[in-house]
Amino acid sequence: MSRIKNKFELLAKAQRKALVPFVTAGDPSLAATVPVMHALVRAGADVIELGVPFSDPMADGPAIQRSSERAIERGAGLRYVLGCVAKFRENDGETPVVLMGYLNPIEILGADAFARAAAEAGVDGVLLVDLPPEEAGPTRGAFNATGLDLISLAAPTTAPTRLARLAAESQGYLYYVSFAGVTGGAQLDVADVLKRAGDLRARASVPVLVGFGIRDAASAAALAPAADGVVVGSALVEALAGAADPEEAAGRAETFLAPLRSALDAA
Repeated sequence: MSRIKNKFELLAKAQRKALVPFVTAGDPSLAATVPVMHALVRAGADVIELGVPFSDPMADGPAIQRSSERAIERGAGLRYVLGCVAKFRENDGETPVVLMGYLNPIEILGADAFARAAAEAGVDGVLLVDLPPEEAGPTRGAFNATGLDLISLAAPTTAPTRLARLAAESQGYLYYVSFAGVTGGAQLDVADVLKRAGDLRARASVPVLVGFGIRDAASAAALAPAADGVVVGSALVEALAGAADPEEAAGRAETFLAPLRSALDAA
């Protein structure tokens, strides 16, 4: 059984919501990534989404764009990201790690070679923002051969026919984007998200997580009833920015995430 599937089965038995933080690999420093990942687990993270820095992150708002630019300037490429996962696995063999990013770096390496390297490093799933389901067949095949889950995105603007396809084909979990826009926005219509994500959850073959626009304990708790968990990214990336050293970055990560864990458990 995959780490992702096992984690969500344990959460369902415990009647708990998943808390999934996103951080950009290589920001606030190359040395901070692995300590931050461990700190997030200590604070209650169930799955970690690790952002692969990319020069043109079209779905990301200013906070994650800037973090990606800083990481690239430090030399945080795809091989660095995989190295971070391998280092994390030395002390954590249970927490699922999902890479979130864009198709271009994978195409440069080749889907088969990437899948083998990612699985060997200890990656559990990959979310590619710019890979539509209609074109995902070859990539999915390469991932399936090594046990990687290809995680899909759905949004309020997703057509009904495509939504049905995503609900049936998704692996690992299905990421529901809470509004039409980039990460970090504040256009949340809680009632609309609760309805749409709830409908999707009833149809999906895998757990549904809600992301985009979740910035704090209150927004996490408000959206938790709609899904099997929440994803928090931009606000966490902002909290980590400028940390002087890995110890400070890890402390900031833990301080930020712990209240969200408490809020989800209370909700």
